[in-house]
Amino acid sequence: MPRETIKRIHGAAAFIALTCIATFWLSTVISELFLSHSAVATVKLAILYAFALLVPAIMATGMTGMKLGGKSSHPLIAAKRKRMPVIAANGVLILIPCAIFLSQRASAGTFDGVFYAVQALELLAGAVNITLMALSIRDARNLKRKSKE
Repeated sequence: MPRETIKRIHGAAAFIALTCIATFWLSTVISELFLSHSAVATVKLAILYAFALLVPAIMATGMTGMKLGGKSSHPLIAAKRKRMPVIAANGVLILIPCAIFLSQRASAGTFDGVFYAVQALELLAGAVNITLMALSIRDARNLKRKSKE
């Protein structure tokens, strides 16, 4: 596959992944603060269904990023490379289990202290991933700008 195609796939996949996570985060906050428990349950279920888009986007971002970065020791590429395992681990070990748990509790109408503690953990982990992904996108733009100079 041509390098330019890989770059386009990488950028699109990263954008989709970041947009999904930011949308999940904002939808959660808005539904929790302003909507009914029924709406919260609907948001939690929608997030589970949206994993069908998010997971492949994150996988594509990681695979194309590794392909593009190769063995480069450029500091910006090294920084992106260090962030990806944290993003992936955060997603697999915290965000996905929290989303499943919260969806089950919300659909059962169980909005108790445990629900809100897990919700707080999910929001914190989501904010971390949004930040790390945004930093990686920033670094990619800086790499692109420097390569044009």
